[in-house]
Amino acid sequence: MTAGAVNPRRADTRRNNERILAAAAESLAGPGGISFNAIAKRAKVGVGTVYRHFPTPEALILAVYQREVRHMADVVPELLEKHPPEQAFRIWAVDHLARYMMTKRGLADALRAATRSQQELPASAFEAVVGAVDTLVKANVAAGTIRADLDTDTIMRGLVGLLFLDPNGDWRGQTASLVDMLWRGMAADR
Repeated sequence: MTAGAVNPRRADTRRNNERILAAAAESLAGPGGISFNAIAKRAKVGVGTVYRHFPTPEALILAVYQREVRHMADVVPELLEKHPPEQAFRIWAVDHLARYMMTKRGLADALRAATRSQQELPASAFEAVVGAVDTLVKANVAAGTIRADLDTDTIMRGLVGLLFLDPNGDWRGQTASLVDMLWRGMAADR
């Protein structure tokens, strides 16, 4: 059983796990880092419950990271259901991908420390983001809004520019500009 694994038969165990991860994500968003006692209090569980789910701070940080990335990827089908593919791509890039990068700096710092002392980042988290982009690309190719000869890796390389945004600056405006520039290169009508 891996750290943070949840018995699928126990609804209370799943709820506790989710509350712990949500509390830890809030803790990592602010100053101070990881305190199992503070997380237990915020999640309304005993500190022993936190340790049962996540025996080390590193295991908890990695689980928070995987949860946050999974949520960012899981929103794509909903966006495509509610919006045309081009708009879904833009909303996801600005309101989900860039927002995640700008608001999760504490998580990024903790993640760097956790992976230095324990293990590499789980490949599944990166694959979830690639899968989200791939879904958006395929929807836009099918809609005829972007060129069919583009591949997901190329678009991912274009989105890497989001890493250079200043979280204290106008990152929303800068993201919109980057996505506009990227879109002009991707557009089917070039």
